Amino acid sequence: MTIHSSHPFAMPEDAARRLRGRLGGTVSLWTAGAGATRAGLTVSSLMVATGDPAYVLALVDPDSDLFDALETTGRAVVQLLRRPHRELADMFAGMTPAPGGVFRQAEFEQGTWGPVLADATTWAGVVLESAVEVGWSMQVTCRIEHVVLGEEPDPLVHRRGRYVMP
Repeated sequence: MTIHSSHPFAMPEDAARRLRGRLGGTVSLWTAGAGATRAGLTVSSLMVATGDPAYVLALVDPDSDLFDALETTGRAVVQLLRRPHRELADMFAGMTPAPGGVFRQAEFEQGTWGPVLADATTWAGVVLESAVEVGWSMQVTCRIEHVVLGEEPDPLVHRRGRYVMP
């Protein structure tokens, strides 16, 4: 038996991942589908490109149920989460258990673009335009069709692997 001074399961240094973690951003919840085919995923790697039309671009896990539902339906809801949604964000990220499934952990209303979190104050209905593999992610480009803007007094912000309380 050999004893090593380093952790035997340590991940190799990934400078790009550490750079991304330092950028931080408001956590969004992307949802798509209806009924038994609903899917969702928390996403903080996104940007909005203004114009006519406007777009939202995001990096999502190609193996996620959300990506499958987005490809199948061609539509999604992008909702900005607030601090009270912290546990919900962790559940949709697959970091904590969600007894009965993630959609049973909060109230959702079925909308034109997919499930909308009932207490989401800011959200957008989007239509998938393209999906391109970028690194280990899929870059999805979605046309914004509908926007609801509400008060955001307590955004859920994620930076360097943890939530930041502004």
